[in-house]
Amino acid sequence: MLLSSTEQGHHPENSSPTTNPKQLNFSHAHYCRKRHGRGAACTKKENVAMKVTTVKELTTRIEKLREAQKIYSSYSQEQVDEIFRQAAIAANNARIILAKMATEESGMGLVEDKVIKNHFASEYIYNQYKDEKTCGVIETDQAFGITKIAEPIGIIAAVVPTTNPTSTAIFKALIALKTRNGIIFSPHPRAKNATIAAARIVLDAAVKAGAPEGIIGWIDEPSVELSQVVMALSDLTLATGGPGMVKAAYSSGKPAIGVGAGNTPAIIDETAHIKMAVNSILLSKTFDNGVICASEQSVIVLDEVYEEVKKEFSERGAYILQGEEVKKVGDIILIKGVLNANIVGQSAAKIAALAGVGVPEETKILIGEVTSVELEEPFSHEKLSPLLAMYRATDFEDALQKAVRLVELGGFGHTSVLYTDQVKSADRIQKFGASLKTGRTIINMPSSQGAIGDIYNFRLAPSLTLGCGSWGGNSVSENVGVKHLLNIKSVAERRENMLWFRVPEKIYFKYGCLPVALRELKELGKKRAFIVTDKVLYNLGFATTVEKVLDEMGIEYKVFFDVAPDPTLGTARKGAEEMISFQPDTIIALGGGSPMDAAKIMWVLYEHPEVLFEDLAMRFMDIRKRVYSFPKMGEKAMFVAITTSAGTGSEVTPFAVITDEATGVKYPLADYELTPDMAIVDAELMMQMPKGLTSASGIDALTHALEAYVSVLASEYTNGLALEAIRLIFKYLPAAYTEGTTNIKAREKMAHASTIAGMAFANAFLGVCHSLAHKLGATHHIAHGVANGMLISEVIRFNAVDNPRKQAAFPQYKYPNAKWRYARIADYLCLGGNTEDEKIELLIAAIEELKAKVGIPKSIREAGVADTRFYASLDEMSEQAFDDQCTGANPRYPLISELKQVYIHAFEGRPAAPVAVALQKDIEKIEEEPVEA
Repeated sequence: MLLSSTEQGHHPENSSPTTNPKQLNFSHAHYCRKRHGRGAACTKKENVAMKVTTVKELTTRIEKLREAQKIYSSYSQEQVDEIFRQAAIAANNARIILAKMATEESGMGLVEDKVIKNHFASEYIYNQYKDEKTCGVIETDQAFGITKIAEPIGIIAAVVPTTNPTSTAIFKALIALKTRNGIIFSPHPRAKNATIAAARIVLDAAVKAGAPEGIIGWIDEPSVELSQVVMALSDLTLATGGPGMVKAAYSSGKPAIGVGAGNTPAIIDETAHIKMAVNSILLSKTFDNGVICASEQSVIVLDEVYEEVKKEFSERGAYILQGEEVKKVGDIILIKGVLNANIVGQSAAKIAALAGVGVPEETKILIGEVTSVELEEPFSHEKLSPLLAMYRATDFEDALQKAVRLVELGGFGHTSVLYTDQVKSADRIQKFGASLKTGRTIINMPSSQGAIGDIYNFRLAPSLTLGCGSWGGNSVSENVGVKHLLNIKSVAERRENMLWFRVPEKIYFKYGCLPVALRELKELGKKRAFIVTDKVLYNLGFATTVEKVLDEMGIEYKVFFDVAPDPTLGTARKGAEEMISFQPDTIIALGGGSPMDAAKIMWVLYEHPEVLFEDLAMRFMDIRKRVYSFPKMGEKAMFVAITTSAGTGSEVTPFAVITDEATGVKYPLADYELTPDMAIVDAELMMQMPKGLTSASGIDALTHALEAYVSVLASEYTNGLALEAIRLIFKYLPAAYTEGTTNIKAREKMAHASTIAGMAFANAFLGVCHSLAHKLGATHHIAHGVANGMLISEVIRFNAVDNPRKQAAFPQYKYPNAKWRYARIADYLCLGGNTEDEKIELLIAAIEELKAKVGIPKSIREAGVADTRFYASLDEMSEQAFDDQCTGANPRYPLISELKQVYIHAFEGRPAAPVAVALQKDIEKIEEEPVEA
């Protein structure tokens, strides 16, 4: 990255004008108060006491670091791996507080995106290296050309930039721990406290896990002098920062691994998927306001599709600068030939205002159409902000020449991107890879997310330090990881990872099927069953039917009926203790969501009493890459789920929610090991469901299906299930609500709808409606289904846009299509409408009508939440909803402020929007496809 003298100087006196003039104080005490509450005391007195502000103090600190590293170099692989794991978990848990510190102190980027970077730096780095041998001779994977060697270097000096002060620190600390090295950080003065906080969190966790005291250090008051001394006294420098600092690292007299400037060009040829290409670039370029050095700086479009690409950019939220606007913005990009620090990491609207150009506040990026690729054109330089140069190329050769020149003048060795048809253009991909001197020559990927690895290509190593090889004056050309001996040039084509469809092995359904289905236990040779239910169901005799069948088969059983609504961890542990005593080979969960959730947790604690609940509840970005791997289930007992309500779908899902009674925190658990082995759906058990439960659970099931259908993980395997569930709920929920005790057909159809919606969201996952509902329900004690009902219409309005401010990042999700999908739902329900907008309004109107029929409040206020209580909790609910496990699969990646606005709309209520086409006379008259025997 190339910055002005402010960034290059790395000196406290050279503060950027964008920095808050008021001196920020992010001390360790500040962190403790933020994390643990006012009055919390720091327990790491030895770390706080050792300040490094002078050369003498630095020399003493490095001597102690060498002593610690000498001890650490003798550790076994098992010891190192546990230290690495605990450090990754600690960093992951602190991702939000560190993101806030980094944004506030540096004045750059977005909190929400820095959360993702911190999460990536801990989870993806751990996932990449958790099983890699680093304490002895390691094997070479010839299939992928990756050689892995485990030799500790000694002491690593880590230079950290102001653009990524916490994620880069987490990344470097983790790979140092994994390789048995000591590490000392030289933070950027404008983000020193955030970097130190990140380093301290990793250090504390490592020492707690058994690492030597002081294995990680830092300079408390960084300066040019101390940075030079730390590089000279260390064994290797890992430098990420301006070219001046990287050059100093290579001039220190010690080995160094640095990075070069990034000036990524992206070519879009006439065979490319235009929507995917444009939205991938927007996804990348808007991420953290463009501070990622791999982000696209220029797009080169072939003449044949130039106007189409330009139109797509404009429609998706980009602003095409007109006439003199190009010069106005160009004039503020550089100051005396180097990048203007005032624009780095700022929003497009703010940059436009600095240039005297008026643009809408929600503008994603500014695009300058220019012709010159030479240095005299400001737009041809690296910009580290949501600014993008756009070039027209006569043909592919012309585009290639422009890309090569842009790399030569400012991005040697870094990253280049080609958007093309990977089947038709194999020759172009080969030529592009051979022509561009970049360590990451990537195909059909957003470069910010693609270049850092393991997101859009799963053999490109994840990293936050991207080597540029000899082309960029660096010692390595690949993504920096645990070992680098060669310059490796990687040409990585976009790949979509394998998806899945996982449900219980057996699902039995039909009114009165319970006794017949249970008899299979005898065929399976089962001898002892443990039944988990709640007191209400037990007192109503629901367990009696199960007991009779078990008696007939000679199967011993024990009934646990102490499960309450919102089951607690204490209840689950009590049940697990009784299971351990009884030693069942079958666990039968009988009831709605609460008994099933409790039974699933009991099942885990019964089969694996050694597991830590905190590990089970750990958040993940990708279920396949989580830091903690769920234990194998079913080795002691099979799990049978018998549902008595139509709503949760728990009988077929891998999810459970449990509350820690000590803290009041609800923990959603998700893993396919929690999927029941057998599900029994017998509507006879649901005939006495109260109206309130029928309503709330029915709307919950509707929300499951709606969110599964628009999820980024939606597939052909889940789409049909979601649509049919929606149709059945619209048709049969009103009758089940009003005639529930007598209308067997309505009850049965709702039972089926709930289960097939569960099958859909078990594989496609959910979205922000559930994220918001989880926090609303927990904070204000609102039933989950009711909370979903009050939020779903606002969530549809939030998602149903073609140009969302931020798009969800998932390889299969090529461009925003939620609006089209909601319109498809309206079509499936035969609601009418000529345009997508009309169809969506009709869908919302139909949902509101259904809610009114079954007694769901129109707004959160109408549900009885007082204004003062709601607004007092709004900020915390919004932040927690953003970090909810369900948020990741939502088609529109939300900002916390946007979630806050959804809450406000749902609280205040809004009048129904006018619709262009009237609803059909009655939604119950929707033609039903044959589903009955």
